[in-house]
Amino acid sequence: MMKDKPSILIVEDDANIRETLKTILQQKEYTTDIAKNGKEAIQKSKAKFFNLALLDIKLPDMEGTKLLTKMHENLPKMVKIMITGYPSLENAVEALNQGADAYIIKPVKPEKLLALIEEKLEEQSQAEKMTEEKVTEWI
Repeated sequence: MMKDKPSILIVEDDANIRETLKTILQQKEYTTDIAKNGKEAIQKSKAKFFNLALLDIKLPDMEGTKLLTKMHENLPKMVKIMITGYPSLENAVEALNQGADAYIIKPVKPEKLLALIEEKLEEQSQAEKMTEEKVTEWI
């Protein structure tokens, strides 16, 4: 049986970047959805499970780090990758402290992004396998 392709939520207010990321991910046959702001991202992630979210650090209605905190509380298993056009050590440290799994700097290089996504999704599925094995041992 074919396992479903992971689903990815793209949270980005810039339409060009949003479309570019969507195209890159769809070429790899990921299921994608987009959100233009934090509020939309929260609504969409409540309605459906995403394996991974790409979060822009600057959103019109809230800071990406604030959105990250909310998503981390509600969806701890979802992989969260911050996208920043303003790389600073504080941003990076803050994002990682608040539950980001990684962060990537704009302009995003497609091959770098895809490699990072694959690596993080692999870690996610390994963690799930370990949990399943532990459960099986207890039964």
